[in-house]
Amino acid sequence: MAGSGTAHLRPAEERVLAVDDLVVEFPVAGGTVHAVSGLHLDLLPGETLGILGESGCGKSSAGRALMQLPPPTSGSVRLGDVELTGLRSRAMRRARARMQLVLQDPVSALNPRRRVKDLVAEGLQIWGWGERDRATFVDELLSSVGLDPDSVRDRRPHELSGGQCQRVCIARSIAMDPDVLICDEPVSSLDVSVQAQILNLLEQARDRLGLSMVFIAHDVAVVKNISDRVLVMYLGKTCEVLPSETLEDARHPYTRLLLASLPTASDAELTAAEVPVLTRAFELPSPIDPPSGCRFRTRCPLVTERCAAEEPQLREISAGHAVACHHVED
Repeated sequence: MAGSGTAHLRPAEERVLAVDDLVVEFPVAGGTVHAVSGLHLDLLPGETLGILGESGCGKSSAGRALMQLPPPTSGSVRLGDVELTGLRSRAMRRARARMQLVLQDPVSALNPRRRVKDLVAEGLQIWGWGERDRATFVDELLSSVGLDPDSVRDRRPHELSGGQCQRVCIARSIAMDPDVLICDEPVSSLDVSVQAQILNLLEQARDRLGLSMVFIAHDVAVVKNISDRVLVMYLGKTCEVLPSETLEDARHPYTRLLLASLPTASDAELTAAEVPVLTRAFELPSPIDPPSGCRFRTRCPLVTERCAAEEPQLREISAGHAVACHHVED
């Protein structure tokens, strides 16, 4: 289970990734941005955990903090039996080979001056692979992500489409045979038709290689389709964690708001009391000065004085389903 204020429900030996009380803050003019506040999560071998939320909720900051890019302000990130926070550079380089990142903009993620074969082989070269072995394996990797090696190996990123560049990024990420793949909005900049192809490719790579994935996105439908479990974030805090197959049974008002944004969200229809509160225009709170108590209270139809005075803790309401709300029974 993941969540602020809750203990891990899975034994340590079953978790490929364990995050405890992760905090990400950074100074800006006028104060400190509280990007991530007390995040807990578990990831099992072969599992995909979706992190869902609006832009600015802290999900990308959390993903980069897992990679120590940059290191979090505080908290613990364990990859297997290795504590990543505080590792020296050489040990961190070894650890990063086990946890790779796929970014939102595939074109800018690739060095425009380098050829595809060199981009994909970069990690292999660092770890001492010979030139002939690199060349053979790069062709295998390109084929595995649906690219014709003869057509693309000597081309540069600007000569490829966005979808092709993302396939190159995925090939580069899986070259080191990682345990965990962190995907930060990997399809949001792509055409809808290409999105489906990349999502299928990620699922195939996960199943073929036994990867675990953290899949970060703001699109409810995408997260639901690719994830085993979903963690919903709002303004740096975890609101709810539940299996993706039961996402329509979400109990947190914010998750219900996200579900209601789907064109076919009939199973998540809002009550008459919720509609006027959740659908009118809001000025989002600032992460520099987040609301006291529950951070969603300024937009919530269930808000009471308790919500301002006391922060709700994430608590399990059924097997695998936890919610941070004082009024979940309501």
